[in-house]
This record gives sequence, structure tokens and C-alpha cells, in this order.
Amino acid sequence: MRFDIVTLFPDFFISPLSSGLMCKALAKKIAEVNLVNPRDFTTDKHRKVDDEPYGGGVGMLMKPDPIFAAVESLPILPRRETILMTPQGQPLNQSLLKELAGNCEQIVIICGHYEGVDDRVLHLVTREISLGDFVLTGGEIPALALMNGVIRLQPGTVGKTESLKAESFEAGLLDYPQYTRPAEFRGWKVPEVLLSGNHQAIAQWRYEQQIQRTRDRRPDLLEGAHEQGAGGRELREQRELGEKEI
Repeated sequence: MRFDIVTLFPDFFISPLSSGLMCKALAKKIAEVNLVNPRDFTTDKHRKVDDEPYGGGVGMLMKPDPIFAAVESLPILPRRETILMTPQGQPLNQSLLKELAGNCEQIVIICGHYEGVDDRVLHLVTREISLGDFVLTGGEIPALALMNGVIRLQPGTVGKTESLKAESFEAGLLDYPQYTRPAEFRGWKVPEVLLSGNHQAIAQWRYEQQIQRTRDRRPDLLEGAHEQGAGGRELREQRELGEKEI
């Protein structure tokens, strides 16, 4: 998968792309990242990429022409998405990451700055995506989060693919509590069931913990949780119990 990041600050990505699983995925050619600076496509001697908004207002906007030139300089692969990272976009979640990971050969990410981009840039864009209901200084952090989330879903990035199936949000529930050695630390003990060797009991405990943790921390997720099959009846019962307790 190819990523083209249109950014005024390409150096921002150097360290994250040189560390951990992201670095290994790039080394194994699972993904390719190309950093493109709109400033390199300016035509004036000052290499100006921003200007005052028409109609007045606070701050500066990124000009459309350098962004268009930067994006239009890129090769076009068959399955391509061009994404603008913006607080006004579709919220980024695990379902969207899986969609992008499974359907794209190329993802172009435009990182805004200042007060945003000239609205005509949207003519380049196939999706607008938001990291959340807050504002950052630029689109680089959201772009890195999106890229990380998509790359880790590519075959070969994560050593044990089973670990991808038992994580928060994969089944519409938060992850269960996990423990490692020592069995007791500062008086806190690992739950006995995890030491029992009874895999059926462990699986049941973990599922119940997922339901409880989701109900406590993110009850909104229960509305969209998958409720088919054997686990569905238990999830409905737990939800009804929670409603009675409230």
C-alpha cells in the first residue's frame, strides 16, 4: 500500500516512521510512504503557501494552487482515496480503518495548517476524516494516526494476526483486562480464573469483562455491538441487567 502525505512539515514523520512496527512494515515493503511538501510547488520567490481569507477573519488559509500541484504530481493507482484530515470530517474509527486497509492501494492524505485550507481543495478530496471533536495545530498527528491504524492491519505487519481479532472495538466492545507476571504485585493479584488453565472458563470471563468494561466506560458502543450468535443472548441479558440497575 502506498501513502502520499501532503504536508508542510515532512520532518514531523521521520522519527515515527523510523520506529517500531511502522519501520518494520516499510522495510518489508508492506507499505510505502512518500512525503510531499506543497511549498515545493509554489511559483513566487517567497514560496508562499498561505494567504488572508476573503471576507476577513482571523488567521491565514492554505492556498489551493500549491496543494493541487502537489497532489497532481503524484502517480494514480487504481484504488485510491484522497483524504483531508479535518475536524469537520467523518470520525476515524476501527471500522473505517478496516475499510481503508481492505479497499485501497493508495491513500493520499492532505494535512491542513493555520486556519485550514481553501474550500476549493475539497474538489481533490474523496473523504474528509476527523480524529475527534477537537482542534490541533495541523493535520500531521491525525495523518500519522490514520496511517498507523491502516498499516498495522496489513498482512505481515503484526506477527500474530489473532491478536488483531481480540482488541478493543473489533467486536463492538472494549478489550478485556489483561495481566502478566508476577501473579501478585503490591498486593494486587491476577484473577484466579486466568491461572486455572480452563480455557473455556477464561474465554467466558474475558467476554463478561468486555461487556462490563464497555457498559462502564463506553455504554454508547453497546448500541452498535454485534448481537448475533451465542454471545448475543448474553450481551442482551447484560444490557437489560444494567438498565435495571440504573
